Amino acid sequence: MADVTTDYIKSIVFQLNDEEYAMPVDLVGSIERMMHITRIPGAPSFVKGVLNLRGVVTPILDLRERFGFDEQEETDSTRTIIIHHNNMDVGLIVDAAYDVIDIPKEKIEPAPEVVGSVQIEYIDGVAKLDDRLLILLNIDKILANESITNLSEAKG
Repeated sequence: MADVTTDYIKSIVFQLNDEEYAMPVDLVGSIERMMHITRIPGAPSFVKGVLNLRGVVTPILDLRERFGFDEQEETDSTRTIIIHHNNMDVGLIVDAAYDVIDIPKEKIEPAPEVVGSVQIEYIDGVAKLDDRLLILLNIDKILANESITNLSEAKG
């Protein structure tokens, strides 16, 4: 009997700038409402600061700003997705997080040269599901910034 789990990528779907994005759900520790974030002097503008989440000091990144989108006021649906990646916890602020779905691997295509205004390096591919277009993020590239690593190492 074939292992069906390899045919799908279970992913969390979230919204940024009226577009839908996805990342593997196994990276996600939790999805939190917005909380007080302590700013860090000298951090890049997309690093909003850190928060103390259940005793763990976690760097928080604003994905809107990381991707160069216009700033937007927080709303009731703004969420922080806490991910665990390369032995560090990082929070990603998104406009909304609302779905966990299985994305069939055969539906994933390489990213086109231009996907909205998100830099191609941050994208692993796109998936067309019915009338939805999901942009699959490359978390390694999004978190590839010395200052994020330094923040994470400074806390421990």
